[in-house]
Amino acid sequence: MALSSDFFARPTLTVARDLLGQRLVRQVDGQRLSGIIVETEAYIGPGDTACHASKGRTPRTEVMFGPPGRAYVYLIYGMYHMLNLVTEAEGFPAAVLIRALEPVEGVAHMQSRRQSARPDNLTNGPGKLCRALAIDLGLNNWPVTSGESLWLEPGAPIAPAGIAAGPRIGINYARPEDRAAPWRFWIQGSRAVSRPAV
Repeated sequence: MALSSDFFARPTLTVARDLLGQRLVRQVDGQRLSGIIVETEAYIGPGDTACHASKGRTPRTEVMFGPPGRAYVYLIYGMYHMLNLVTEAEGFPAAVLIRALEPVEGVAHMQSRRQSARPDNLTNGPGKLCRALAIDLGLNNWPVTSGESLWLEPGAPIAPAGIAAGPRIGINYARPEDRAAPWRFWIQGSRAVSRPAV
């Protein structure tokens, strides 16, 4: 059963924490691929200079202004896709970047897509997980609440003591206070996290 839009229609920092431990599922080429979310980053509204929406409403960011529970997929450096999940109320641009997964189902298929033999290196970064799960621009604006193609299933909740927080990664263009905001969350002790320490 897919997580509903109500899960995403909440404050972004809450969603970013609560996504930890949930299962991201991708159905592709007759294969079910999945992993447990172990790392996220929150991007919140036009006042957050690390957020794409801080530059206004554009064709690229339009999905962020839409209903919660949609996928916001974009391309960086012309080669890496990034998967974000839209949060909060429609009209307010915010989303959570899925930074890392712990692979669960379809590991061999992921390995063939990534040409990597090590499970702990398959999905420990936002570009890696998108390549491993065949997530690209074709899924931009996809309703992840539909239970088809790309969706999320409930996982085991993570106790607050098991969650670490720190500054987001790769946002040197943002204001100092936005760079310092502890809006990256990860499961402590997970080997699948892109960067276990800050």
